[in-house]
Amino acid sequence: MFESSERAFKEASKYIPGGVDSPVRAFGSVGGVPPFIERGEGAYLFDIDGDKYIDYVQSWGPLIFGHCDKDIENAVIETAKKGLSFGAPTQLETELAKEIVTLFDTIDKVRFVSSGTEAVMSALRLARGFTGKNDIVKFAGCYHGHSDSLLVQAGSGAVTFGSPSSPGVPADLTKHTLLATYNDLESVKKCFEESDDIACIIIEPIAGNMGLVPADEKFLEGLKELCEQNGALLIFDEVMSGFRASLTGAQGITQVKPDLVTLGKVIGGGMPVGAFGGRADIMAKLSPEGPVYQAGTLSGNPVAMAAGLASLRKLKHNPALYVDLGKKAKRLMKGFKAAAEAEEIPLVTEVRGSMFGFFFNDKEVKNFDDAQASDTETFAKFHISMLKKGIYLACSAYETGFISTAITDDMIEETIIAAYEAMREIRD
Repeated sequence: MFESSERAFKEASKYIPGGVDSPVRAFGSVGGVPPFIERGEGAYLFDIDGDKYIDYVQSWGPLIFGHCDKDIENAVIETAKKGLSFGAPTQLETELAKEIVTLFDTIDKVRFVSSGTEAVMSALRLARGFTGKNDIVKFAGCYHGHSDSLLVQAGSGAVTFGSPSSPGVPADLTKHTLLATYNDLESVKKCFEESDDIACIIIEPIAGNMGLVPADEKFLEGLKELCEQNGALLIFDEVMSGFRASLTGAQGITQVKPDLVTLGKVIGGGMPVGAFGGRADIMAKLSPEGPVYQAGTLSGNPVAMAAGLASLRKLKHNPALYVDLGKKAKRLMKGFKAAAEAEEIPLVTEVRGSMFGFFFNDKEVKNFDDAQASDTETFAKFHISMLKKGIYLACSAYETGFISTAITDDMIEETIIAAYEAMREIRD
């Protein structure tokens, strides 16, 4: 097992930094080498060694219908036959935009980009341009892509003026980033006490990059109130949760209405797509209507638009599938919890729609400090044991898992049985 992948990883490392094009793929936090994937089919991944895995990563979220969904595949093939890129408007952009605007009552207009990072970067620029202010508030543990102003360390204390968490990011670019604690409204209030130049608060309403940690409703209500009181905008980063937690993401769960929303992953059906949208008066500030400049050669790429349109229309026409996905996610986490309890291993779990998460922790996780208090060594042992049993989970204790429609009840049961075996191995 993994012999061909070990050779492939060694070869890749000669030409690609760390052997991967995104750091988490390197399995650095769980040990071993990553399986090199040859193909996907439905709920399964197949690596170059011929091993088969039930896939709970689903390309980190986009593949809500699993791998090689025929409707999405056919849409991509038919569109690709007409040309891969034009750098000019197509009706597919309008059709996908219309689907999003129709579903989200907080989005009057939307603009497409090529990644979640680009969507967030653009939304922040628009928020600053609309408000005429410079500072932003973000939360420790929330990941919004790798743009400079958002790569900021979590600091101790209620509020920290940001220092870069990556070499190559000048402190001058992060001095306008204020850090607060997730699910702690007092820490946000202190940010506003420190600065009267805050343009926006950006938050994952369902955080998926410190593990799965949802925001409390009262907390979100407090954020909205603070924004209204101080002339700031509230941005929901739903790149991960959009069309995942529900048909309208976190906004199908919370009553709080953001001013701007960023989307990605599911809206591309597996192709690289991001988007940001919001109220008409805010979006009117965007070039060419307004002065805030944003552009992209491959934005609204027709192949990506076709994949996203096929994906969203399938979801829209069958909203009941979210009930089934949620049931499976809850059953899986209930099974993991029972498996851990059988071996007296502390485990807490969380589910939102088709998203699930678990921590080797004996306390509820409400923020990044809580998440970091979890037992990552036990997670690493669990991960490698499950991988050897044909279960492909996210290779970090701070990531979220996903259920696709291709995952059956039998696959859930197979995974739970594997979890019992893995927990027993950890205890022994």
